[in-house]
Amino acid sequence: MLVVNKNAYLTLHYRLATLAGEDIISTFHESPATLLLGQGQLAPGLEAALLGLEEGSHTTQELAPEAAFGVRNPELMQRVSLKTLRENSVLGEEFKVGDLIDFNAPSGGQFAGVIQDLDEESALFDFNHPLAGQRVLFEVKIIGIL
Repeated sequence: MLVVNKNAYLTLHYRLATLAGEDIISTFHESPATLLLGQGQLAPGLEAALLGLEEGSHTTQELAPEAAFGVRNPELMQRVSLKTLRENSVLGEEFKVGDLIDFNAPSGGQFAGVIQDLDEESALFDFNHPLAGQRVLFEVKIIGIL
């Protein structure tokens, strides 16, 4: 029997849900997903939860924050001046609490944060993953392993 290893190429259905059962994302009513583990297509904790599963298996796991999207890091709450925000956004864009804003990193990558508070000079951003600190359900049906 084939089992998922760290370099597996998989076809699967998966569902990520709150503990109350509310779907965050699900492929069960769509085409299955195909992915190569280790390429960042899933969060590292979700990939780890797949390791050792057999082809054809269908499981649901409750994942602690540490095993899913991490614990909330208070250091990822950062103030950004409105001047900097305006210089790095679409001309004339208006900002409000709850907006998800993409930023260019000095290294050339991108990251995103959600505005938590806004005043006349700056915005308080939460750069934690939106699911950080939450327990989640991870349902998986392994269709094929290459």
